[in-house]
Amino acid sequence: MTKKDEEKQLEAEVQVVPEGLIDDMVIATDLLVSAKAGVRNIAVAITETATPSVKKILRRELDNAIELHDKLAQYMIKNEMYHAYDIDEQLEHDLKKADIALKFSK
Repeated sequence: MTKKDEEKQLEAEVQVVPEGLIDDMVIATDLLVSAKAGVRNIAVAITETATPSVKKILRRELDNAIELHDKLAQYMIKNEMYHAYDIDEQLEHDLKKADIALKFSK
């Protein structure tokens, strides 16, 4: 297979993401959700650890994970990507994003 054939095959295999489907808000939301999962996972690890030195390290990492989550949430609030203090606004925002996702799934 020539280099040109490989490039054509790769182009055919790569899925094109529809314009508007992935934006800064989608990326920030994914990071926020992942950060929250990290906090949960570390907290669970602390409860299942018997070694004091490991618990100490995990507590430090838990503080770091909480700080990361807070920074991401504050960034999103500041940039009107996340409306944590206005449930109605957040619901409207989520419904619009759901409509966009449904539109692209067709």
